[in-house]
Amino acid sequence: MTRLYHSAALNAGQVICLDKVPSHHLIRVLRTKKGAEVTLFNGDGFEYLAEVLDENAKHCQLSIKQQTKVDNESPLAITLLQGISRGDRMDSSIQKSVELGVHAVIPVHCQRTGTSLKGERADKKLRHWQQIAISACEQSGRCIIPEIKPALDFTQAVQTINADHKLMLAPGASTHISSITLPVKELCILIGPEGGFTQEEIKQAMDNDYMAISLSPRILRTETAGPACIAIAQALWGDLG
Repeated sequence: MTRLYHSAALNAGQVICLDKVPSHHLIRVLRTKKGAEVTLFNGDGFEYLAEVLDENAKHCQLSIKQQTKVDNESPLAITLLQGISRGDRMDSSIQKSVELGVHAVIPVHCQRTGTSLKGERADKKLRHWQQIAISACEQSGRCIIPEIKPALDFTQAVQTINADHKLMLAPGASTHISSITLPVKELCILIGPEGGFTQEEIKQAMDNDYMAISLSPRILRTETAGPACIAIAQALWGDLG
């Protein structure tokens, strides 16, 4: 069944009007007909079964028939500190991390970050990444939207987060993630940009109680490393597998 995000409050028995973009997607792209049923969500933890009332591609109306509580959030609260990368690599990292159950993502300006985000450009990028997260929730069935926070400088990022365990992915690290045996409920994962971390950044992170870990003997691309680490963490302490 088609699943769409609607930012406003939703209630059973209500008639709502979709915005232009989701209306066009529903009617023109998916060719949905009057009388069809779709699922709506707005991030409040519920799904809403709705009936399409017309085929207006600009402002489609739907009648909400039923509200259902959805409980598919991971018991493991993961915050991803992701070094900002170029092009669609950042999009891919956010998309896959949301599908895998991340609770929050914070973009991080590292010394080897190849792009500068400031002012209006930073705001535009943040809105784009937030939309990536919403689309990933539409696809994966999540009804709680992970927070995509404004970008932080590296120093501020490693000093901000409090969690049971704080992990930094570092090629060549002697500790594997599976060697952590203590109970884990909150986890922070720090991933570098394309060029990786500098030695200064690695020391700074370790001085702030980050543990340098490895996932495999191979070096992973930045857009692979975060989702791979999240998947392993979910398998070890969360709800994956």
